[in-house]
Amino acid sequence: MLIADLYKINEDTVRDSIQTTSITLNPDNDVFKGHFPGNPITPGVCTLQIIKELTENRTGCSLFMKKASNVKFMAVINPEKTPDLIITNDFTDNDDEIKVKSVVKYDDTIALKVVVTFVKL
Repeated sequence: MLIADLYKINEDTVRDSIQTTSITLNPDNDVFKGHFPGNPITPGVCTLQIIKELTENRTGCSLFMKKASNVKFMAVINPEKTPDLIITNDFTDNDDEIKVKSVVKYDDTIALKVVVTFVKL
């Protein structure tokens, strides 16, 4: 985990090419003290890092994020109000690259949709 104690994995399942992971953000993490004091918001880059880490866990490979496309931040993730997230990753694995279509949501709200291409290191 790049940022220690940012989140914990509650449940992680894989069915066919789809990984569904339930996580809980830690609202006491130092990231939220600076982004933003009194009104914490999960930085988009942290959400992308979580997607990368979940993909690395699934594949057992170290990865480099080559490209992110169709990035749509659709709602703010406040770790004090909505710390529980569901992340759904749909994988296409080629020899050297892994393409992931990811959706991050809380309750019935979609917070992020993105397509990420990773290169295996």
